[in-house]
Amino acid sequence: MIRTRQREDDMIENSRHSDPEKNEGDEKKEKGSDFWNIAILLFLYILQGIPIGLAASVPMILQTRKVSYAKQALFSTATWPFSMKLLWAPLVDALYIKRFGRRKTWVVPSQYLIGLFMLVFSHYSDSLLGEKDTDPEPDVKLLSAIFFGLFFLTATQDIAVDGWALTMLSKRNVGHQSTCNSVGQTVGYFLAYVVFLALESPVFCNAYLRAEPSPRGLVSLADFMFFWGLVFLLATTLLLVFKREEPSAADDETLSPTLTYKQSLAMLRRPVIREYFIVILTSRIAFSAVDALTGLKLVEAGVPKENLGLLAIPVIPIQIILPIIVARYTAGPRPMSAYLKAYPVRLLFGLLLPIFVAWSHGLSEFSVYFYVLAGFVYVIYSIPCTVQYVSNMSFNARIADPTIGATYMTFCNTVNNIASNWPNTLALALVETFTRKYCVGGEEGGIACVASESEKACAAAGGSCATSIDGYYVEAGLGLCVGLLWLFWMG
Repeated sequence: MIRTRQREDDMIENSRHSDPEKNEGDEKKEKGSDFWNIAILLFLYILQGIPIGLAASVPMILQTRKVSYAKQALFSTATWPFSMKLLWAPLVDALYIKRFGRRKTWVVPSQYLIGLFMLVFSHYSDSLLGEKDTDPEPDVKLLSAIFFGLFFLTATQDIAVDGWALTMLSKRNVGHQSTCNSVGQTVGYFLAYVVFLALESPVFCNAYLRAEPSPRGLVSLADFMFFWGLVFLLATTLLLVFKREEPSAADDETLSPTLTYKQSLAMLRRPVIREYFIVILTSRIAFSAVDALTGLKLVEAGVPKENLGLLAIPVIPIQIILPIIVARYTAGPRPMSAYLKAYPVRLLFGLLLPIFVAWSHGLSEFSVYFYVLAGFVYVIYSIPCTVQYVSNMSFNARIADPTIGATYMTFCNTVNNIASNWPNTLALALVETFTRKYCVGGEEGGIACVASESEKACAAAGGSCATSIDGYYVEAGLGLCVGLLWLFWMG
């Protein structure tokens, strides 16, 4: 049994390696002087949310192409650079051009490369998605590799921005970094997921935005990538010219990459740090099936992907407003208390999503009442998710040492990303293993549909594969059991 409150107090107290006198200048800053710094941080996190939103949109497009869940699991690995960024975070912390600025040395080239990356990719995206006659099947392997590279650059930008926030904001306002991160990424995610899927859908555009119908949406993935590639280039140029990075006392104590790696390893040797990481790495297992598969299962049930994207609209205000409300608690001495209190609530609300998916599979059409109920379910589930996210980010910022600020923040955030990614990827990879399908009708009736070949054989014989056991519900049930055990362990 873990005494969580005492552990949290010990961790915050023991993690303060830097001398308080080093940041006396920061303490003297007026609160109002941080307004523009908060605005800049918010915009940088909005840019960061664009690739994240696109990585959520592509699986929806792939699902309409009937790709397997194994290929969906492969594409989910494209986001793993956010879980691997600790490998190069010490380099971002230690290597920089002093005259240029410790964080700008990495933020500027990373964002320029992201912009160029998106401009180049925009010329090949239609072919990779199988939207051309010459390429009828999506090339999921190449798509995964391309997005992996894009996320590598985005993760590098995230390392530098997280570290910059520790010195850009005064010490009394550094807790607002988590709010900027949450709100900014949410806005970027909204633009690249909700707005993009709506504008990419010919059904949505013909119904609401066009006088004359067309077989294509207003915007393709190529158009969207090209536009945001230009935005990245322009925004980075403005940041380069007009934002001066103020020197920090921590810059004079910058460690070499070797010493920074040793410092990172030293963090792992501290019992309270190891315990915190074990808690975080195991806490998301309970929600993996719900988080990774619910949207895909709704698309499988026939819900148009653009309408599913629009369900995020009522969630966005929650993800923007709630962090501001929660900040008064997460900016206090025990930010992780909110995380622990939200866990059973999230576990309870998470039960509603599999029930909702099961109900949707029995519908022949989706009325306005269906979408109202769907929006309600998504909203109430997003509340504990947002509280936990902000609580984690605030805790990480609170214990960070500015001397190795980017590495310290990245060290904690990397664990949080791994905690989300590994269970989600595993859930996608195993869902077909837990699923049982049998051929119904035709000459092949009764045989198991265990692979694409047997499904094609069933269809060729005049039958169809019917699901007797859906692995999604099996995984959701297992997740509930794990969540209850986790709560018992936490005491």
